[in-house]
Amino acid sequence: MIHETKTQQAAVQRRLRSALAGVRGAIRLQAPLKEYTSFRIGGPADVVVEPADVDDVAHLIRQTVRHKLPLFVLGGTNLLVRDKGIRGVVVSLANLRAIKEEPGAVLYAEGGVGMPTLIGHAIRRSLAGLEWAAGIPGTVAGCVVMNAGTRLGEMKDSVKAIRMALPNGTVMDYPAESIEFGYRRASLPRGIVVGVWLQLKSGLRADIEKTVKDYLRYRRDTQPLSLPSAGCVFKNPQNDSAGRVVEAAGLKGVSVGDAVVSTKHANFIVNQGQATANDVLSLIRKVRTQVARKTGIKLELELKLVGQA
Repeated sequence: MIHETKTQQAAVQRRLRSALAGVRGAIRLQAPLKEYTSFRIGGPADVVVEPADVDDVAHLIRQTVRHKLPLFVLGGTNLLVRDKGIRGVVVSLANLRAIKEEPGAVLYAEGGVGMPTLIGHAIRRSLAGLEWAAGIPGTVAGCVVMNAGTRLGEMKDSVKAIRMALPNGTVMDYPAESIEFGYRRASLPRGIVVGVWLQLKSGLRADIEKTVKDYLRYRRDTQPLSLPSAGCVFKNPQNDSAGRVVEAAGLKGVSVGDAVVSTKHANFIVNQGQATANDVLSLIRKVRTQVARKTGIKLELELKLVGQA
């Protein structure tokens, strides 16, 4: 069995090398994924690739499909990577950070643009429509994939069209009407979001800045932004708030290792330093069990779990 496992591992390494041939961007082997997640948690990836541009993304996805390797794209913040990491190829779109202005108050942003950067760009151009995303640290692509949102709005409210690199290596554009957006999800074709057109509207810069600053202040006052987290852990129950339910069950401040239910917002689990994914998952089980026992409510995860346990 050991010999077979080593043989299988060697075969995977050969396929990885073949898949990475011709990639022009940065390549990191056995990269610790805690360096790439807002939770600062996660085991190693076999390889993390930062493609040089959209064509490089298209080349990489075609190669991974050809060599039958799993592929995962970083970008969203609502993510917990398990302690043994992710097998196959992990993609960071960090080099895809161009922003272009188009007529009619439209911005085109490549997939790796951070939402804070995009909001800053919109403010400087007196373009309104992204204020709802103030304080969201994820990428444009990540926000599309998970239809990121706050109490002020969702990504779907702004998306005009998306550009995707498909498994066959082609790049295609899709209008927003062809995409089904739901609560924290978007039904997208298989592939990688490499760009997004956002339909904004002209406004007064002072008004846009005030809305953003007010919402950032609200987030700082109500959410534990000073510690690593992955945002809200649980979906809100119907006609209720997950944070209220967890707090009512007396679970604020409960911990497993360095994973702690925030004392500021009970639907956040924060990493106080050296929390592992197993710590977080154990804490989630504890919270769900006690909430169900005390209230009868079965909390559903909003947090996305990936990787090997």
